[in-house]
Amino acid sequence: MSHFSSIYYSLLVAGSQQEIIIPADLALVQELGATLREWAQIWQNLYVANKTALFRDVQQMAYSLIEYRSQIVSGTLPQDDLVELKKKVTAKIDYGNRILGLDLVVRDEAGNTLDPDWTSTVSLFRAHETASRSVDDRIQEEKTRLQNLEMRRQTLFSTVHTYSLLMNLKNFVCNIGEDAELLMSLYDPDQSEFISENFLVRWDSMGMPKEIEKLNNLPALFTDLSSSDLMRPRLFLVCQIIRVGSMELKEGKKHTGGLRRPFGVGRSKLTFLSTGWVLLVSASLDFFTCLLAGLFVTLKLLSGDLAQVRKDYPHFVDRSTAIVRKMGFPEIILPGIVRNDIYVTLLQGEFDRGKKKTPKNVEVILSVYDDEGNLIFPGAGYDGITEYKSVIYYQVKQPSWNETVKVTIPIEDVCRCHLRVMFRHRSSQDSRDKSEKPFGMAFVRLMRRDGTTLKDGRHELIVYKVDVKKTEDAKVYLTLPATWAEVEEKEKQTGKQFHHSGVVPVTKDSFQIATLTCSTKLTQNVDLLGLLNWRSNPEDLDQILQRLMEVEGGEIVKFLQDTLDALFNIMMETSEKDTYDTLVFDALVFIITLIGDIKFQHFNPVLETYINKHFSATLAYMKLTKVLNYYVGHAELPVLSERLYAALKALKYLFRFIVQSRVLYLRYQKHSTQKNPPLPLILPFFSTIPINNTNTPLLQGQYLACMTAILKQMDDMHYAHYISTFKTRQDIMDFLMETFIMFKDLMGDVFPADWMIMNLVQMQVFLRAINQYSDVLNMYFLDQAHFELQLWNNYFHLTVAFLTHKTLQLESFSQEKRNKILNKYGDMRKPIGFKIRDMWYNLGPHKMKFIPAMVGPILEVTLVPEPELRKATILIFFDMMQCEHNFSPGRTFEMFENELITKLDQEVEGGRGDEQYKVLLEKTLLEHCRRHRYLSQSGEELALLLSSLLEKLLAYRTITHDESPEHRMSCTVNVLNFYKEKKREDIYIRYLYKLRDLHLDCENYTEASYTLLLHAELLEWSDKACAPHLIPGDGQHVWTQQELKERLIQEIICYLDKGKVSVKCTAHYLQQSVYELYLKLLSQFPNAARMTSTAPPGDDISNSTGQYIQCFTVKPVLTVPHQFKDKGVPEQILNYYRTNEVDQFKYSRPFRKGEKDPDNEFATMWIERTTYITAYRFPGILKWFEVKSVSVEEISPLANAIETMEMTNEKLSNLVQQQACDRSLSINPLSMMLSGIVDPAVMGGFSNYEKAFFIDTYIQEHPEDHEQIEVLKQLIALQIPLLADGIRIHGEKTTEQLKPLHNRLVTCFQDLREKVEKHYGVITLVRCQPLTQFNVGGCQLKLLALLPSYQTLLIQSRVSGILAQDHKSCLIQSIATQVLSVIVLLLCQDSQMMLNPICVSQPCSLTERKKSRVGSAVMPYILSSTLRRMSTVSTISNASSGLSSGSASSDGPSCNSSQESVPRILSLLLAPFVCLSPCHCATITTESGFFKC
Repeated sequence: MSHFSSIYYSLLVAGSQQEIIIPADLALVQELGATLREWAQIWQNLYVANKTALFRDVQQMAYSLIEYRSQIVSGTLPQDDLVELKKKVTAKIDYGNRILGLDLVVRDEAGNTLDPDWTSTVSLFRAHETASRSVDDRIQEEKTRLQNLEMRRQTLFSTVHTYSLLMNLKNFVCNIGEDAELLMSLYDPDQSEFISENFLVRWDSMGMPKEIEKLNNLPALFTDLSSSDLMRPRLFLVCQIIRVGSMELKEGKKHTGGLRRPFGVGRSKLTFLSTGWVLLVSASLDFFTCLLAGLFVTLKLLSGDLAQVRKDYPHFVDRSTAIVRKMGFPEIILPGIVRNDIYVTLLQGEFDRGKKKTPKNVEVILSVYDDEGNLIFPGAGYDGITEYKSVIYYQVKQPSWNETVKVTIPIEDVCRCHLRVMFRHRSSQDSRDKSEKPFGMAFVRLMRRDGTTLKDGRHELIVYKVDVKKTEDAKVYLTLPATWAEVEEKEKQTGKQFHHSGVVPVTKDSFQIATLTCSTKLTQNVDLLGLLNWRSNPEDLDQILQRLMEVEGGEIVKFLQDTLDALFNIMMETSEKDTYDTLVFDALVFIITLIGDIKFQHFNPVLETYINKHFSATLAYMKLTKVLNYYVGHAELPVLSERLYAALKALKYLFRFIVQSRVLYLRYQKHSTQKNPPLPLILPFFSTIPINNTNTPLLQGQYLACMTAILKQMDDMHYAHYISTFKTRQDIMDFLMETFIMFKDLMGDVFPADWMIMNLVQMQVFLRAINQYSDVLNMYFLDQAHFELQLWNNYFHLTVAFLTHKTLQLESFSQEKRNKILNKYGDMRKPIGFKIRDMWYNLGPHKMKFIPAMVGPILEVTLVPEPELRKATILIFFDMMQCEHNFSPGRTFEMFENELITKLDQEVEGGRGDEQYKVLLEKTLLEHCRRHRYLSQSGEELALLLSSLLEKLLAYRTITHDESPEHRMSCTVNVLNFYKEKKREDIYIRYLYKLRDLHLDCENYTEASYTLLLHAELLEWSDKACAPHLIPGDGQHVWTQQELKERLIQEIICYLDKGKVSVKCTAHYLQQSVYELYLKLLSQFPNAARMTSTAPPGDDISNSTGQYIQCFTVKPVLTVPHQFKDKGVPEQILNYYRTNEVDQFKYSRPFRKGEKDPDNEFATMWIERTTYITAYRFPGILKWFEVKSVSVEEISPLANAIETMEMTNEKLSNLVQQQACDRSLSINPLSMMLSGIVDPAVMGGFSNYEKAFFIDTYIQEHPEDHEQIEVLKQLIALQIPLLADGIRIHGEKTTEQLKPLHNRLVTCFQDLREKVEKHYGVITLVRCQPLTQFNVGGCQLKLLALLPSYQTLLIQSRVSGILAQDHKSCLIQSIATQVLSVIVLLLCQDSQMMLNPICVSQPCSLTERKKSRVGSAVMPYILSSTLRRMSTVSTISNASSGLSSGSASSDGPSCNSSQESVPRILSLLLAPFVCLSPCHCATITTESGFFKC
């Protein structure tokens, strides 16, 4: 669609070498080619953007233009047709350009494009107005059409569709030997009925169509098919073959010719797989009777009725296409559609053979009798005939024809027409056949005596004996009954029996027909007929209108237009009376309500069409509103309440009628009183109206067009003369000031954006004026005495606005449009940009007055993507640096730098700037700064800084449209880190909130909180007012720093709570599955391959050009803060640091060195441990951070064993502690862990370590591991006291079901303990002697429990209330019964006891201990290093286990010295509770005596 060749003529100018190229094509052809090339690119973009609707619209318009172009280029069109086609082409181009957002093309009356050089500016403006108005009208018409279609689609075609089936008969192959007729129709076998007329094709005896020009192309269109027709369970295309010739196919005597004899029938089932645009079916019909026949057709299912199909598919349906109507109505009947078809089907008959020996060969002859001689159509495709002859069945007594014909009679003639049927015996011999006369006659009237049409259905006709004289006289037999039903009705009325031997005798024969009336004017309902013919009986209008509301709905909707016309005619023709207004109103409500019913809702568009196009009652609004007001005003009457309710349901269309009637009335009044309304006064185009008063777009456009026209006529002499008319310099300054402001305002959106020619003419004229005014500035306002800062400032802002005007940005246009502008106007940005540069350099010492204010505008100029312009204007930046450096006290250019960074961020984020600009800016500044004496270093630093900033900003701008939020977050962090280093808090905070919003969009609440924390850290806890740049958002609210910081912290807490951090620290980097992470990475790197091994990639992979992804899980490394080291820290605190403030991660990969030992795999199992240290701690402002260092170490099997034992002991000790402090915990975890250690059958215990490391062979081969072997032995020995306490607690909590397990554990532990203490000695944890009772300041303290393994004191206190007499305070009562629980950890190190109080709580009882926020008691967590310090090694091997007594062993040295410290520490702990009087002393009572404090 984008390639169109053009022909050009080349002319050589005589006497010169100049060659002139002249296009040979018409101007319109060239415009068509250019338009199609431009549309082709847009069409492709629409396809990529998946804008289906607009894509198809452009496609259709482009195809139309291609066809128009072909017709014009052919040169065969007459001049009149060419002019008409030219109008079509230009209208199509203008419409397409508007909906595609392209420029408006202005033309003269002949359709030629206007040349602005040869057209006045005012004429050009008027042409733009006319063209724009014309396109707007066209678009409005199209919108209205689409709205109507959409309304119809929503109300009707969403459930009901009208279709047409296009059939094309390609070939018929059958050796008949005589002429034939092919009758094709649609048949429903389930209903045993044909649903369409016949399509008739006549075939000659040579096997060719009678109309030879239609060979292989015999189209027929089956119309009015509904969606319900297509959804029938079975639908067949049936072809009946009728042989036309002799009675029998044999040679001999002279036979009778022209007889219609049945030959065969074929059928093909139709399956409609789609209800879309076109359904293609190639059908080969199966024939019966004649097995060697074949008929081939193609079928296309087209959407729409006959009119729509002819409009949408003119290449399918033309004048030669036969129209085959449906025998029945379509599902909707639009107003204006007139149809009057009567289908007569010859069903069957029974005929007496009379004197013949064999049954008769009966031929039925059907004709229509009236004064005009109406036509009968045996099938679509041929003209009508006056007489139809049926098929003849040879010697059949009861022939069954089932032949259907269509009778077409003018509506006004139906009342006087009747059908007459003649019956004749046909002989096979021509001589006998000529003597055969009709033996019977039947008839039927098409209209009954009451004016209604003959009822649809079967009719048994009376067969009369033929009397030639009497049967030819219709007046004779029309007095007789036509059907046996009429006979029965007459006999009932008269009581007399019908005489068979009347004027015309009745035969014994019988005959049946069926009729179907498809008419929009003839009704079979007498009540509806009474309404349609109301003028015949105006005195019965009351009854007629009342009976209308009893008519069946299906009959009313068929005659909807006629019914509504009749109702409004009654209303209008009786307008002077109110007699029938209420009845008409009720009838109208009845019809509207009927159409609103779901059964007839598809007739809503019919009603809409009637109101919009066919309704004409100008005074109906008065009558309708009067009745409606009456109903509303008397709603309390029971009789009217139901009517009002029905009227309210029909209110929508009632008001449509009322409004349309009023509109028609006003339109009638307007034309009757003022046939020629005066044209509106045309406003003068130019006057002395100030521009501030031209508020309307029309006035502004007229003003600007006139001013542009005047300026266009002015040359240099005119400008000089005009300036010389001003008397003073002040007058010149005022003129220039106002002109600069006016020009800048007029370069806004005065002309629409698609008025490209008008805008370019304006800019061309303004450019010339600005150049003239530049000279005036230099002449009058540049010297020191007369320099005007504001005037020059306005000048620079005007020129920058001119240069950056959207009309001049050629890069945003298509290549076709760009070439047009360059050829006609050039790039106007270059001269104005060079003028800005020259005017800047002319400022001299005044330059400093424009720094930093002009940095932003100049930056806008340099960002325009025009290479020459950029090179010329970037130098202004260097000049600004020099100016500020020379004039600033500190010899810096800080103001310029800060302003440039700020504006650069805004401009790049707004979409300006590119990689070429970054390179050119850096190169230009570096080149000039390095040559400068003082700016070589600082200037180079700024150049590199700006380059780095641009790189980050461009990456950020590019990534903002990326689907990956991670990419956007990374780029945002890069930018904000840059501004953080530069201490640009204003921009830094702005990007902080962009990062926060990205996190919130992804529901990364934890990262969002850490991002806000960076903002909070910039604030102080003070009442100082916040600087505006510190306040997020609009910055209008006034905050102190403390208020803002508190608000931010509250928001941070809210985000942390949403992220579940305040309750349970979640580490998303650990929770994500490796596979999900792999899929996420693969979406970003689709060409990458996944590495299945966790081993470090080899050189072949590292040096490969391909991409690889390696995913595996790492574990965070716990880093305990300094203040918690070597102290008893609650487990909840340690859990926090396990997944928070983490910057180290490890990954352990087992591997083997040497051969595998089948008896013990631990001996050769090494661990490769990789430690990763990230640049920042987790969690943070991102969900990922760069790894800044990687270290790899190999852990020997022995070191691995030591590490494993330490972790096991640590886990065991803390599990036992939890079980001891909280008796409600389940014992199952403890049971599993004890079983895994003491029962060799479960995991083998540490026997594998003994086999691997404690054997003589290993010790001799690895003397360097002696110390580590001793450590491992000590760790094994350390497990014994831990296991002892664990088993003791397990015994206390064991249930009956677990006793066998516990006994098993005790037995295994005794064996294990004996073995361990024998080989590795005895280790006893340091313990304190139990103190059972204390007395502190009147407080009696009783030791309830002492856990010797962990030095935890649980103390219950009761305040006795012993006070001095003068201190009777209510405080005693408030704390008299408080219970205090103190948890203290006593650690022994270097014979010095340390006390670490952990927490103080006040539970109601020991069994209902207060829980922490995570639901468990707060207790210290015992690390493996602490366990070792608490242990003392002894070589005693025969120590008792202490299990028999149920308590832990107290072997080993006791910390008696600690008793002296206990009272002091306890008094400190209890100080808040016992400081009731300063004169009281605290006394501690122990088993060994009293201590006083």
